[in-house]
Order: sequence, then structure tokens, then C-alpha cells
Amino acid sequence: MDDDIRMLALSAIAHRSRLAIFRMLVVAGPGGLPAGEISAQLGIVPSSLSFHLKDMLRAKLVSGRREGTFIYYSVARHAIRGVIDLLTENCLSDSADR
Repeated sequence: MDDDIRMLALSAIAHRSRLAIFRMLVVAGPGGLPAGEISAQLGIVPSSLSFHLKDMLRAKLVSGRREGTFIYYSVARHAIRGVIDLLTENCLSDSADR
């Protein structure tokens, strides 16, 4: 994961709704959840959810797979590791030396 994508992921997860979506998908595990269930559980209207999921897909935080008429979204676990690595390498490395 290059720095541009990691910065995009960090920016995307910094939004309250996207963080809630991300947390829900982490709990759901690799099977993920259909968009309708995410919308219902979080109380996010479908149009807003689509907007947030699009941002998260672009940042490679989630992936989507179609099963019939449903799209199941799941967390791309390597993405959060990339964000943590970005913070550790670029933001926290000097603090360990002090």
C-alpha cells in the first residue's frame, strides 16, 4: 500500500459515519454485511451510505462482492495495517527517541 492510498484511508476513516461502518464490518468478519443491513443497523439512509462506501472503496478500506441482488461489504484488514504503519513511520518515530 503506497503512501497516497494510506493517506486516503486515514482521511476516509476520520469521518464519524465511515468509522462506524468500519467498526461494524470489522465485527462482521470476512463474510461482511450487505449494504441494506449496514444502513438499517446504523440508521444511515441508503444514498448517504453509498457515498460513504464509495469513499471507503476508493481508499481500499473495504471491498465489495455481489451475491445476487446484494452487495456484501467487508473490511480490507491490510488497509488499517497500512494506516497504522503510516502513523508509526511518519508521526510517532521521533517520539520514541525523546
